[in-house]
Amino acid sequence: MNIDKVNPNNFVELEEITNFLKKFNLGFDKSVDYTVVARENQNIIATASKEKNIIKCFAISSEYQGLGISTQLLTHLVNKMFDEGYYHSMVFTKLENSELFKNMGYKEIAHTDKVILLEMGNKNIDKTLEKIIKKYDIDTSKKRAMIVMNCNPFTLGHQYLIERVAGENEEVLIFVVEEDRSIFPFNIRYELVKKGVAHLHNVKVLEGTEYIISSATFPNYFLRKEDDFLIEYTKLDASICGEKFGKILNIDRRYVGEEPYCKVTNIYNTTLKNILPKYGIEVIVIPRKEIEGKAISASYVRELLKKDDFDKIKNLVPQSTLEFLLSPQGKEIGEKLKLSNTPH
Repeated sequence: MNIDKVNPNNFVELEEITNFLKKFNLGFDKSVDYTVVARENQNIIATASKEKNIIKCFAISSEYQGLGISTQLLTHLVNKMFDEGYYHSMVFTKLENSELFKNMGYKEIAHTDKVILLEMGNKNIDKTLEKIIKKYDIDTSKKRAMIVMNCNPFTLGHQYLIERVAGENEEVLIFVVEEDRSIFPFNIRYELVKKGVAHLHNVKVLEGTEYIISSATFPNYFLRKEDDFLIEYTKLDASICGEKFGKILNIDRRYVGEEPYCKVTNIYNTTLKNILPKYGIEVIVIPRKEIEGKAISASYVRELLKKDDFDKIKNLVPQSTLEFLLSPQGKEIGEKLKLSNTPH
């Protein structure tokens, strides 16, 4: 048996891996940056890939399970992560693979009836939430509400939703999606949200962490991708929110904006409404703020940016966002948008 690194430019090898994964009802994720295979007599008997610190596309033929092959593959990937400076890794896999990863030292974050998310390394979700409590001086004896937002960029629609939630709750936590898969980088989105809610004294703006709407918990969000795993990803993300964020931060309400445009987000909102009440969290849907009969959306602002139509943009965003969009850095993002077809 040989374990080999796959050449990402070798289409024959990639097709071979794709066909192997199909036997397990898995697809080959094109976002991976490193793939290894185990071969017996030139035939693939197991494969595993990674995207940064996330293990993906893992499968092993049934007749070779229990022989230590999977451990060799995964150890190879973990060592590669160490070489790249990642000392914390996560894996999204089918529930039947959970014991294999647990035997390697991985700990469960959350699971559904079909899939599980695990992690191993120099941090974990509980420690991450403890740091958030200390950093933002969160009194966990008080009930509070939460909102998760990408804000790509921050609009008057986002501001309207937050103002309404702030008026209905003693304290509100805004989790800004930390994954840098959007045209507006996280640090800019985070600052625009902070400036846009600076007048609300019961609102705290937090990093979303890699445990809410991330490449590990919900990659379809960034791809606007409807596939067989979409429902499982939304269930997993919602379960993490309820089991971890809800319990540890004492959250009893989660607010979401009504979604008239994106089917993926609509499915996510439906899953939240089905799962979070099991953890004592009420899900409240707020209708979008409209201007001239059209719901305000960040995607519409991005469309207008491509056209440099600031006359319309100024009616859709707070002054702090407008000032950024007119700045050299904002203009640079606008130029990137003109060359981009990304949904985010």
